[in-house]
Amino acid sequence: LDLTKPPTRIECFDISTLQGTNTVGSMVVFVQGAPRKGDYRRFKVRTVTQTGQPDDFAAMREVLQRRFQRAVEEELAGPGRRPDPVWKILPDLLIVDGGKGQLGVAVEVLKELGLYEVVPVAGLAKREELLFLPEGPEPIRLPKDSPEMYLVQRVRDEAHRFAVTYQRNLRGKAMIRSRLEDIPGIGMKRRRALLKHFGSIDAIRNASVDEIAAVPGMTRAVAQRVKELL
Repeated sequence: LDLTKPPTRIECFDISTLQGTNTVGSMVVFVQGAPRKGDYRRFKVRTVTQTGQPDDFAAMREVLQRRFQRAVEEELAGPGRRPDPVWKILPDLLIVDGGKGQLGVAVEVLKELGLYEVVPVAGLAKREELLFLPEGPEPIRLPKDSPEMYLVQRVRDEAHRFAVTYQRNLRGKAMIRSRLEDIPGIGMKRRRALLKHFGSIDAIRNASVDEIAAVPGMTRAVAQRVKELL
């Protein structure tokens, strides 16, 4: 990879979305070949395209900008501010999940922030397992059984797992909100009160009408509808 030193700290980023909703990004960190889960970070993607459709390139740009802008801010922080080492430390190798397109986004962000000469970057395409480099005319195909390929695949797969898990958690919470708020008489306050009291949809479903009615803000009539419709 033409690195000046072995990559002690590797950061990998992935984007996950489902049918255009709850688009998220993940950042996983490996140090000396092992995951450092305390340094993992998750991002709710705020970017909305003009078409309203998900755009993985725009999402990756936003996530990388947020991560490396924080690095710049931490470096410039005054003496009265306590630095956050997770954001301040730059990786010895940055991997983005994707091919030329996602790599191009990463290169643009690093150049905009003045970090391109500091942070080596590569893109790993899923299907072909090809490693794309900014200056390389052709992608690199690492030997399948090499320790290098094993490491980059492991890092990339962990980033994907972390992103998908977060995306599913958000989707599950959205479904819970929808199912409760579809019940007449249940608004945001009552939904929050029910979930705070019972902890889950299943616990609400298994509760009696009297138990539901006893939650602050609930009435027996609304509790009866919850029991019938949930």
